[in-house]
Amino acid sequence: MQSEVQVNRRDFLYVATGTTAVVGAGFASWPFIDQMKPDASTLAIATVDIDLSGIEEGMSVTVKWRGRPVFVRNRTSREIEAASATPLEELKDPIARNANLPAGSPATDLARSAGQHRENWLVMVGVCTHLGCIPLGQAGDYGGWFCPCHGSHYDTAGRIRSGPAPENLAVPMFQFLNETSVRIG
Repeated sequence: MQSEVQVNRRDFLYVATGTTAVVGAGFASWPFIDQMKPDASTLAIATVDIDLSGIEEGMSVTVKWRGRPVFVRNRTSREIEAASATPLEELKDPIARNANLPAGSPATDLARSAGQHRENWLVMVGVCTHLGCIPLGQAGDYGGWFCPCHGSHYDTAGRIRSGPAPENLAVPMFQFLNETSVRIG
């Protein structure tokens, strides 16, 4: 009976010592974990509101969101027709890359634009998916965007058509606040 009590005391000491060590390690590592939180200035730019009233048909603006350029384009009916007429089989990347849609959605023009009643509006992160360059607007073989650094060509819906870029330009999360303003983020 004496040895059974000592075994139980020994087990208790092992568990208590281990628990104390784990709690102590947690308290010691908390400052390192806490410093990984985003800075207040980063959180402040989590969303950007854009006034669309001054962007006429055929015009684009570039805004900065989370340190990256975002292209906002009011497409012409000709650009929409060209993008809509492109068969998905001709696309290098048939995935929409739209944060507003479920993952894996097809890269139709409508899926990448602002929707059925606002398909003239296109909002995309303006960073080439090859090496992070900034593509030039209304340029290239397909009249969309062209990255001169390595020769990637995007169509009028921001879908990669030729060149080394592996994916379409990303579409960030956005929503229309009213008829003349959109919020990105």
